[in-house]
Amino acid sequence: MSTAVATPAHNPLGDMDEWDEFLEGRYKEGKTETEFRQYDAEANPGVAEFYRLNHQFQTHEYVLGKEKEYFGLKRGMKSIWEAAEFLNTLVDDSDPDTDLTQMEHLLQTSEAMRANNEPRWMVATGFVHDLGKCLCLYGEPQWGVVGDTFPTGCAYSDQVVFPEYFKANPDYNNPVFQTKYGIYEPNCGLDKVKMSFGHDGYIYEVMKNYLPMEALYMLRYHSFYAWHRHGAYDHLCNEQDRAMLPSVLKFNPYDLYSKGHTKPNLAELKPYYDDLFAEFFPEKLAW
Repeated sequence: MSTAVATPAHNPLGDMDEWDEFLEGRYKEGKTETEFRQYDAEANPGVAEFYRLNHQFQTHEYVLGKEKEYFGLKRGMKSIWEAAEFLNTLVDDSDPDTDLTQMEHLLQTSEAMRANNEPRWMVATGFVHDLGKCLCLYGEPQWGVVGDTFPTGCAYSDQVVFPEYFKANPDYNNPVFQTKYGIYEPNCGLDKVKMSFGHDGYIYEVMKNYLPMEALYMLRYHSFYAWHRHGAYDHLCNEQDRAMLPSVLKFNPYDLYSKGHTKPNLAELKPYYDDLFAEFFPEKLAW
């Protein structure tokens, strides 16, 4: 299995956490519209370049190709711990602000849930939600792994961040793709919609047989901010999607705000998580 990382030209973020920091600032509760407008191309050149690439290259055809490549889960069998250790090899030595490993970030999310007495399935979801970022270790560029997700095959919403960059996407000139419903039926349900490719959809495929529906929505749509924060694309949603929306919203603050500077003590926490993983997952999962 290759662990090659995509070329720097396709990785404009200094590190993967730069996207998370952008999201935290953008969606922090109580921010005014004026403060939100600070998150533009001038203030965030790395993030802007990331989204320029993301919006240009995430075509419907690209999504279909990547789903065929990865959603068959042919990358081998790993336990949850092994997957987390594999993700730990995604290291950026240029980041001076944190020495936390990827696994420690996962533990911060799940431990915040545990501290609030969230159900055990949700704590498990918190730990696994970013494991799909191992796509970077398969050689995928950053813009194909993280970022706000959006439907392909229909008109773009102006509620997707940096919507002006969609003009460079070949799908922008496809008249069928640029109608309200595009290739979809009204209220068809999000499970019928081909979302832009990334770690959300990938980790959903890995986990879809093991966690409850609420958890699967958290995994699959936690980066679909245009929907769960701005109410866009409701015309594609069915009643199940709307019923699950509160679960996605409940998950989101843990994803955005759980990072801290205190390192979780893995040795102390491991017995709890050993038991938790045994409750929900087989010893080895297909990736």
